[in-house]
Amino acid sequence: MSALFQPYKLKDVTLRNRIAIPPMCQYMAVDGLINDWHLAHYSTLARGGAGLVIVEATAVAPEGRITPGCTGIWNAELAQAFVPVVQAIKKAGAVPGIQIAHAGRKASANRPWEGDDHIDESDARGWQTIAPSAIAFGKGLPKQPRAMTLDDIARVRQNFVDAAVRARDVGFEWLELHFAHGYLAQSFFSEHSNQRDDIYGGSVENRARFLLETLRSVREVWPENLPLTVRFGVLEYDGRDEQTLLESIGLVRDFKKSGMDMISVSIGFTIPQTSIPWGPAFLGPIAERVRREADVPVSSAWGFGTPEIASRVVEEEQLDLVMVGRAHLANPHWAYYAAKELKVDRASWTLPAPYAHWLERY
Repeated sequence: MSALFQPYKLKDVTLRNRIAIPPMCQYMAVDGLINDWHLAHYSTLARGGAGLVIVEATAVAPEGRITPGCTGIWNAELAQAFVPVVQAIKKAGAVPGIQIAHAGRKASANRPWEGDDHIDESDARGWQTIAPSAIAFGKGLPKQPRAMTLDDIARVRQNFVDAAVRARDVGFEWLELHFAHGYLAQSFFSEHSNQRDDIYGGSVENRARFLLETLRSVREVWPENLPLTVRFGVLEYDGRDEQTLLESIGLVRDFKKSGMDMISVSIGFTIPQTSIPWGPAFLGPIAERVRREADVPVSSAWGFGTPEIASRVVEEEQLDLVMVGRAHLANPHWAYYAAKELKVDRASWTLPAPYAHWLERY
């Protein structure tokens, strides 16, 4: 049987297979509050057969949203709205996860199909962004952020803790901290965006401090028997990849010591001037190196969306879990499709009876 369809256990959570749906922003919330769109979206994905469904990047504070349409979990009302989503994912046989995030200097942007750029200063929908240093990202995100004070850093760290508690209390069983993609945590670690001269800037140890403090603080409130994971950009493709990757692997080792259970290997996206070698499974060898050198379970997205590739990277032990995103948007029952393509025994995968009756009969 394909390794892709073997169960996977992490802490006290067992996934029915190695297929995971990564966080994919929908930009359909209103003031952080989810709605019928999200319930229908996540219910459908969970019924499709994946083992894990991770809810999109959900802001720990209002200013941490990427766009005005992003979901939030900064108060009890927002958290309670996730209960039907959690229940629907569980009922469909998948494990419900959530990614909590702060967008930092990339916040206050228009939705992708409305420009994917910073909201104009004159537009009341926008807000002041914050970051380690007052350095703008550039290109379509030119807004200069306010450099965070030590009080800001302590507040946002507590925002992550409070968000984790709310996620725990509404029933999520898998938590991912968004430390990637040029958002706040990633921008603390990157020399491109962090030019501080205090304990949060300069050396690798100082630039890692916010990430490790936040992880350790969340670990104190997140149940020990449930997975605590991190999505992190291990390199930038900026011409100094080996140095960055070595620093990142060192940080991943520290993540593990601080209570992280799995790393989702991604790209930094801290600067626009990069040369990313997009292609099928291009992050597979990078993820395998992180897995081997940091001795930690890994997952990854970007280019794993065909059954053959997804199965291969698990069999070759590049990944423990395969994050399949856009392919699930095109086909919410991608797991069913993959099982048929890989000729997996019927007992190893499931399909809702109203679908199975017709799809397996003809």
